[in-house]
Amino acid sequence: MVADTFVPTGPVFLTGVRRAGGRILVTLARSVAIFIPVFFVGTLLTFALRSMSGLSPARLQLGEDATPEAIHQIESQWGLDRPFLAQYWSWFTGLLHGELGTSWVNGADISTLIGLGLGVSLSVAILALVLGVVLGSVLGTVAALRRTTWIDRAITGFVTVVSVMPGFVVGIVLVEIFAVALGWLPSAGYSPLAAGAGPWLAHVILPALALSFDIVADVARQLRTGLVSAYRENYVLGAMVRGLSPRRIFFRHVLRNGIGPALATLGIKFPQLIGASVVAEWIFGLQGFGRFANDSAQAGDVPAVQGVLVVSVAMVVTFNLIVNIVLGRIAPASQRGV
Repeated sequence: MVADTFVPTGPVFLTGVRRAGGRILVTLARSVAIFIPVFFVGTLLTFALRSMSGLSPARLQLGEDATPEAIHQIESQWGLDRPFLAQYWSWFTGLLHGELGTSWVNGADISTLIGLGLGVSLSVAILALVLGVVLGSVLGTVAALRRTTWIDRAITGFVTVVSVMPGFVVGIVLVEIFAVALGWLPSAGYSPLAAGAGPWLAHVILPALALSFDIVADVARQLRTGLVSAYRENYVLGAMVRGLSPRRIFFRHVLRNGIGPALATLGIKFPQLIGASVVAEWIFGLQGFGRFANDSAQAGDVPAVQGVLVVSVAMVVTFNLIVNIVLGRIAPASQRGV
């Protein structure tokens, strides 16, 4: 005889829904309250980059032998002869409308230039995150469930080795094996997702895999530590005494309370992933966001560098906002400030 499953209804169910919704709203409000000043200060410091750099579009267009009159004329055209705060406010209001300015080098719209490279970089970064989270979660979970055994020691040794391998070394090795020796995958280039999922995946899988190794190691270590610590808590012992199945104990008690450190790690790894994309894009011949940032910095294109920094700050803060919301929803310990 199959026992009926109890489904909460009525006031009790509605109260639980309201509490869960309230926790999410509190987490969202707290994160947004942090986002606004961080973004404002970040944009202010980013805009101050031009004044500190001493660079000017006149120097790029006219060279070092330009006369003061010619320099003043070009800087006036760009509005650089106005007070600093006036320049910043004009730039910031345009930023709120999605306008990042115009390139000093070629006069192109920076939003358009960044958008072209951002699609490539996000394809690689998101796939790297997915691979890192999936592989790291599997390894960390298996290590925690088989703690103190040879399986646990083997996984711990593997992630230790993986964590010290530089991304550019991993990328070169992957190219040598899968592109040169086996010929299974292209060694460079990019195919947009609109051209087909197969070609897109073939071009991004190697750079994503190269960037995912560090994420795999950190997620596996943090998840194992969190799960092992959760298994030692009194509520898990009480669940065992009540006769709950190991599966239910793991998913209802251990995983929800032990996953917090692993999720928090992703908020730290995402900025590092953006920085590491520069090397990966050079190795795999990708014209992405990191490559654009590097080229703009070398050319002295200050507005383009400013746009890159602002977009980077926005992506990092947004990703951390998502992580905080997920933490507040599925990890009860995070609600207690643990």
